[in-house]
Amino acid sequence: MEQLGKKSGPAARLDTILRHLSPRLGTAPALTSVPTSAHVTAAPQPGRFRYTLDNNVLTPEQRQFYEDNGYLLIKKLVSDEDIERFRKEFIRICKKEVSLPGAMIMKNTALKSENGQSENVVNKVQDFQEDEELFRYCTLPEILKYVECFTGPNIMAMHTMLINKLPDSDQQTFLHPMHQDLHYFPFRPADRIVCSWTAMERADETNGCLIVQPGTHKESLKPHAYPQWEGKTNKLFHGIINYDEKGPKVHLVMEKGDTVFFHPLLIHGSGINRTSGFRKSISCHFASSEGYYIDVKDTIQEDLEKELQEMVQKKYSLPAMKLRDIWNFRARLVRGERINL
Repeated sequence: MEQLGKKSGPAARLDTILRHLSPRLGTAPALTSVPTSAHVTAAPQPGRFRYTLDNNVLTPEQRQFYEDNGYLLIKKLVSDEDIERFRKEFIRICKKEVSLPGAMIMKNTALKSENGQSENVVNKVQDFQEDEELFRYCTLPEILKYVECFTGPNIMAMHTMLINKLPDSDQQTFLHPMHQDLHYFPFRPADRIVCSWTAMERADETNGCLIVQPGTHKESLKPHAYPQWEGKTNKLFHGIINYDEKGPKVHLVMEKGDTVFFHPLLIHGSGINRTSGFRKSISCHFASSEGYYIDVKDTIQEDLEKELQEMVQKKYSLPAMKLRDIWNFRARLVRGERINL
């Protein structure tokens, strides 16, 4: 089992790449039942709570709120000092002062020819697991204390993002259609996955805060596709097909440092940034390392796999890989033991 700690050095990196490129045989490992902690059980408790685990961090009221709604907002969880460090690192990335192998830098295609790569153009840094400064977010004790309530003690950081929501324009929208994050993930079980999303500045309806549809984490995964909108949509900003706009929604107004934890089946999105400034957030999807990968062939996630394969081949000139292999390459252990994922 892999022990906690980030690998370093060219030899370790080459080993990772070689393992990533080697063919994986057989099916995804099944969920392993092993003792994990004297304080946290990785199995859902029969009876009252399905989505959270017993570890005396969350109050019964907080657990019930997440049980009913699929999200939980914790005020002022991340310090101003940490957020400022993340912001400065983002600016360094925009200025190309640091190199991020494996990361995807997403830009406003309407502006990048005019402004090159700057804070005015870059709207997302995705998969920043190789950036030591940004990846600190995924290891903050105050974040992992809550993550463990949903995943158990063996925790993988699976998906990382720093979003710099730019002002909308006639040429491109940065509105993210209502979607379920599990659409992108070839790992399960869903109930042992959680997103930690931290506001790096105030987020409200004027600058495109998160919008959630409470209780939808109890529904199944729905088919997704690109929305039929006028103007250019961001790459991989998929939305639920034939989404019913009439469902009840909550705009999550958040101050700097506030953090929301939510289930991967919760239907959510973000609004339009109507201001002239930016709206930054940093997030990570965590999962129990006792989970398992699935094959998405012949499922509603198969088209996503094909799109990602094309993107990986174009960016890295690598042979076609299964969706599970792409995610396995990104995954990093942040607490406990690496068991399956």
